[in-house]
Amino acid sequence: MAEKVAAPKPMLSVADAVAIIVGIVIGSGIFKTPSLVAANTPSELLFLFAWLLGGIVSLIGALCYAELATTYPHAGGEYHFLHRAFGRDIAFLFAWARATVIQTGSIAMLGFVFGDYASQIYSFGNLSPSLKPYSPAIYAALAAIALTTLNIMGIQQGKWTQNLLTAAKVVGLLLVVAVGLFAALPSEPAPPTPKPSSGAFGMAMIFVLLTYGGWNEAAYISAELKDVRRNMLKALMLGIASITVIYLLVNLAYLKGLGLSGMAKSEAVAADLLRNAWGELGAKFISVLIAISALGAMNATIFTGARTNFAWGQDFNALGFLGVWNERASTPTNALLVQGLISLGLVALGAWTRQGFSTMVDYTAPVFWFFFLLTGLSLFILRTSDAETQRPFSAPLYPFIPLLFCVSCVYMLQSSLSYTGVGALVGVGVLLAGIPVLMLVRRYER
Repeated sequence: MAEKVAAPKPMLSVADAVAIIVGIVIGSGIFKTPSLVAANTPSELLFLFAWLLGGIVSLIGALCYAELATTYPHAGGEYHFLHRAFGRDIAFLFAWARATVIQTGSIAMLGFVFGDYASQIYSFGNLSPSLKPYSPAIYAALAAIALTTLNIMGIQQGKWTQNLLTAAKVVGLLLVVAVGLFAALPSEPAPPTPKPSSGAFGMAMIFVLLTYGGWNEAAYISAELKDVRRNMLKALMLGIASITVIYLLVNLAYLKGLGLSGMAKSEAVAADLLRNAWGELGAKFISVLIAISALGAMNATIFTGARTNFAWGQDFNALGFLGVWNERASTPTNALLVQGLISLGLVALGAWTRQGFSTMVDYTAPVFWFFFLLTGLSLFILRTSDAETQRPFSAPLYPFIPLLFCVSCVYMLQSSLSYTGVGALVGVGVLLAGIPVLMLVRRYER
């Protein structure tokens, strides 16, 4: 019985929190999306402005999250905010979505990125030709198992793994910057590309904001961050500022090494940049760097995702086994195990479709932006319904800052429904399947 009353303890420093934020956000996007942004912006100045604007929009959202996380610190993060603002049913559906779509889908997606690039270094097809098509899925499954095991071993192992992976990722990206700015051959003038349509900048911002996505995961470490009321805002601001600077430097390097037209025509901007400077050795290096980046984001996603499952189990007796905190390891062991098993199931789904990464992107996007919007709205509701609670930090320029955040969420929700494929319908279908599950849990509790 003693184990069931164990709870998270504040063991994470600001540096640990920044490493988790940077580790989640800087995944594979910065190696994939710049060419898509370049194809939808008519000038280098507008291209760089899009990346700066992405940092500003993220900062606006972070100010809203800083108010919620410092006022209501809890291991459940967004789950806890939604529970207070909208009640148990919406909170249940959010936790269901995190467990079956958002977080586990992201873990599988990052696993496939890791597998795609690890397979370029060594493919399981070398062992047997029949394994070649499944090499990325095998790597994805092995990464999910290994990182889940490390996090089950304890918070120290999980956070040190994250810190090392994030440090390696940032050092590698700074090397890409150095190559692009100082070592790459100057880009040759490319034939002009057709001018983007009037709505193209909006499409560019979709890709930019997808690349900035993930900073909201800081909410899930609010119960484990030392002096959260003072340090949460600091961690979010430092994390987003670091990410914005890194993204601007990396994109400056891409521009100098490839030019805007060259970027727009490239399918792998980072690989093309380093191939120009170092030949195939550069291409191999970038494969290793992307694999490390994916692992770092994957580990941070595993770390924060299990915290929702823990809070879910604490609130619903039928799922009580998820709400057990391992005090010795300071980690939610059962929640991590369940998350790991679902992630492996989604890896199997991606392997079956042979479209692992794109399947997972489509699967997660609409559900993610829907609940992101509800979290923004929860700030308005809690300001009214819980006005007496002291707020260590309040989002400035209320209600304009939270309103801007909600508008950006509506835009991204509409875009994710418009530009994703069948996978999006499957993700929405899985979310709706949570409604009968909620009915069963209600019946059990009665």
